[in-house]
Amino acid sequence: MLYQYVACSESGEIVRGKLTAISEDAIAEMLGVAGYRLINLHPFVPFLSLGKLTAQLFPVKPTEVIMLFRQLALLLDSGVNIVTSFELMQEQITNRTLKKVVSEVIADIRAGNQLSTAMSRHPEVFPILACRSLSIGEQTGSLETMLRQIADYMEKEIATKKGIKGALMYPAIALLVTAVVVGVLMFFVIPAFSGFYADLGAELPAITQMMLDLSTILRENFMIIILSILIAVATSFAYFRTVDGKYTLDKIMLRVPQLGRVKHLNELARCSRSISLLYTAGLPLTEIMPLVIQGCSNRVMAQALHAVQTDMLKGEGLAKPMQKNKIFLPMMVQMVKVGEETGNLDSSLQAVANNYEAEAQDKTKSLIAMIQPMMTIVIAGIVGVIALSMVSAMYSMYGQAF
Repeated sequence: MLYQYVACSESGEIVRGKLTAISEDAIAEMLGVAGYRLINLHPFVPFLSLGKLTAQLFPVKPTEVIMLFRQLALLLDSGVNIVTSFELMQEQITNRTLKKVVSEVIADIRAGNQLSTAMSRHPEVFPILACRSLSIGEQTGSLETMLRQIADYMEKEIATKKGIKGALMYPAIALLVTAVVVGVLMFFVIPAFSGFYADLGAELPAITQMMLDLSTILRENFMIIILSILIAVATSFAYFRTVDGKYTLDKIMLRVPQLGRVKHLNELARCSRSISLLYTAGLPLTEIMPLVIQGCSNRVMAQALHAVQTDMLKGEGLAKPMQKNKIFLPMMVQMVKVGEETGNLDSSLQAVANNYEAEAQDKTKSLIAMIQPMMTIVIAGIVGVIALSMVSAMYSMYGQAF
């Protein structure tokens, strides 16, 4: 594999370059023999490469990785060695990107690397948390068990994301349909009636006149409105791409009525399950916390976990630092405290994760059930107001004529 490195000579001179080797350790050894101290090292990926293009065209789905882990565990349980297991699975893989990654993993294992090391070179496919757990599984001789636990963990992650997407899908589609319907009415239907009313010269009701004026404003200032919306969207997008913007967005997501509670519960469940998985694997909390923080998708939660880590390193344990931040709910704090006192922290956190996931699922179902009638009422209200303005005008003109 080709690596790009930054190193420092004994005289302090910074050098950059590329070297081919079977592993990062081999690169460090080669540079050390040459009298250089390694500063930075990463696999070299050209800006335009066939591999990069293939990965974008054929991305690896998490479900494919889960299936890979389960099949590997099954083959290893059957007594098949790891290289042969991968070769058997490679023949059945249809995704080009995953097939190429598996081929590279096989080459790395044959070169003497462990499975976790070989997989860690493909973080876009294999999560860092999974690779670290597999490393512990290799050391303890429980690789098959760890593969199944990681697969279970990833399946629950997917189920959580699907639940949130399901809750957002219906209102998003409903809002889009509403915008299209209102746009057609305001730009095409109402203007057609406007000319008709003007020709009759009748006095129109206030609601009808308001709709006609609104339609005229929208049509005359259409480009300005669209441009303003695009500028607002672009500005918001640019801001939310910054560090402060991402933190603000994550904070907003946790405070959205109903949906924020679901997001909060899912984040706590994910955090609890991650700590439980790594703790079960035998990793100490001092190594677990950085991995959990790194894998946290919400920056508010990540900041809270970082504060917990800081206090934990001072000797305060895990429950006491969590109690200082309201983002960690009382039940989680109490269960962590019990787990620390009894030595069953992994079981306690597993129970917390199961409880919060169940509550999040119930709230998601309730949210979806509540959103559907609410959106129906909103759409019916908007269309009803427009229809009422047209009908009231008809009755008004009829009354004035007779």
